[in-house]
Amino acid sequence: MNKWTKLSIEYANQKSYLDDLFHVYPTIPDGIREINNKIWGNAQKAFKSKNNKELLSELLKLDLFPIKESYIAYLKRDNTAIERNPKTVNRLCGRLYEMGLDKIYERCSEPKETNRQIGPMFKDWLRNKSLGIDPVDIDTFTSNNKDAVLDASDKAMMDFAKKELNYNRDKGLDLVARFNKKHIIGEAKFLTDMGGHQHTQFDDAIATIEERNVKAIQIAILDGVLYIPGGSKMYKYVSNEYMKHNIMSALVLREFLYQL
Repeated sequence: MNKWTKLSIEYANQKSYLDDLFHVYPTIPDGIREINNKIWGNAQKAFKSKNNKELLSELLKLDLFPIKESYIAYLKRDNTAIERNPKTVNRLCGRLYEMGLDKIYERCSEPKETNRQIGPMFKDWLRNKSLGIDPVDIDTFTSNNKDAVLDASDKAMMDFAKKELNYNRDKGLDLVARFNKKHIIGEAKFLTDMGGHQHTQFDDAIATIEERNVKAIQIAILDGVLYIPGGSKMYKYVSNEYMKHNIMSALVLREFLYQL
């Protein structure tokens, strides 16, 4: 097994892993979502006048629709479907009237799911000088061969890696760095559960480190449930099929980089 994967598994199972990981991913839910007052005012009027089409049209403009329902995504993307599907409109509005305005407002203003907030946290952690150096902009990064961490958007990192490092995936990166004159690229994921979308995230990170002919050390900075020993697919992958890949926790990343 890769030394750094082994260290990550040991860290997760023997030390204060979650307490320490909170410094990287401080998953504190936001407060309630802000709701556009004009949209909400229009929705209130439509609700009180029982104008189904208007009520649905206004609520679909909000970030979060108050009902979890398979047809909502379609209606959000094609508002003209409201005119063509009166039974669906009436069915949804029946549920809305049953909920009442207070409950509708409560649902529409619920905090974002924690998973949707995780993305920027890794880069925020890097900006806190957690790797011992301040991340730098692209001009500074390319001006010399000193140890450096690139501070840029996922896309800008991807563009740099494509141009300079023969990286060919159309997928943004979370880390582009240079230590001991060696370039390192990688994706960072906090895998909060097994299966579903989380497994897709895992596969995405693996695809980056399996990209061929890249002129950089490829790593997957993964944290979460994959390090729990047992029968899960992710644990089996990191301890068997992908055991030679550079898969590691963010909590051992600094040591990995400085030993290159």
